[in-house]
Amino acid sequence: MTPQNLFDKNSNHAIIVAGILTIIVSIGVARFAFTSLLPSMLSDFLTLTQAGILASLNFFGYLSGAIFVIFIKDINTKVKYFRLGMLLNLISTLILATTSNELLWMFSRLIAGFSSGLLFLIGSALVMVKLDYDEKTKVMGIYFTGLGFAIVVSELITQYVLTLGAWEEVWKALLLFSLITSFYIMPILSFNKSQTQDAPKHQLSKSIFSYYVILLILAYFTEGVGFVIQATFLPDIINSLEGLEGYGNAIWLVVGVAGIPSSIIWMRLAHKHGSVNIIMVAMFLQIVGILIPALSNNIYLNLLSGALYGSTFIGLVALFINRAGQLAKNNPVVLMGSMTAAYGIGQVIAPLYSIALIERFGNYNSTLYLTAFIVFVGILLLFVAKNLKQNQL
Repeated sequence: MTPQNLFDKNSNHAIIVAGILTIIVSIGVARFAFTSLLPSMLSDFLTLTQAGILASLNFFGYLSGAIFVIFIKDINTKVKYFRLGMLLNLISTLILATTSNELLWMFSRLIAGFSSGLLFLIGSALVMVKLDYDEKTKVMGIYFTGLGFAIVVSELITQYVLTLGAWEEVWKALLLFSLITSFYIMPILSFNKSQTQDAPKHQLSKSIFSYYVILLILAYFTEGVGFVIQATFLPDIINSLEGLEGYGNAIWLVVGVAGIPSSIIWMRLAHKHGSVNIIMVAMFLQIVGILIPALSNNIYLNLLSGALYGSTFIGLVALFINRAGQLAKNNPVVLMGSMTAAYGIGQVIAPLYSIALIERFGNYNSTLYLTAFIVFVGILLLFVAKNLKQNQL
């Protein structure tokens, strides 16, 4: 096999590497770094209510970005907004690194979420379009390992810098990381002039939104809820359990490590057994992971909870987004955006009900029970979708 140049924008290897780095910047820096730093910021700067509001704003920004992306029809414009997303990511991180003004932080988390939507969705579409493979499912599984790396990289940077200074210094280090990687990402995930001049303009079509697709979108909404509670609060959830104080960030690192190979495994299983079947299995395992901290403070069970969460939520994002790309064919960003918008609504709602329940009951248990139930509803929706699809055959 001929070695591929990692600085050649048409090299499959370079496209995958740039895509993974994009996920680390868009999801790791703009989203998961906040989770890594939450215990430090709660002890020094934020209240739990403020953290929940900031998380909700971040997800609202992500939702806005997802909706915005749906209406970007041409590849030239997608590349331009992809670059804008990178700029906004850098600006939002700079704000967190240089100020503690509450209003500026709210603005920062909002635009960080918007930049995540632009970078992740357009980046996924660019990777899917640029890859030169007939069967892209397995290759996209490798691409989605970036979600696991997003947690691991942001957590390792966080913990290392915290040994040298305060949480503000972490945001500066993350800003530098994003800036350096952007110089590689931007040229790779772009097109030659001859390609962009002839690039097709895909029109938004309502025909793809069948009852089957609508049920998938609703199921992805419940997964947005299932994802966000632990994505926002997991280190603090673990630290709040008797005997597990201080283990929160270690278990968060387990989440990322478990997530790295998960998308490859889940995508291969989906290729063999069908996407919807495997999505239901993954969501059931996620429910188990959600419930463990509410039922036990055993360290080994909670390590299992972190592993189940990391391996399922990352796999589920890969499975749903890849399924959207398959169904939408020539314009994957339309259905990807629609599904991610539903996911984003779940992300916005969940931190808000979490704050209310935590303030009322004084712990995370009721939040975890409700979240597990909502994910179970998603499994039921997928069961209906599966039967509907079979009846149409």
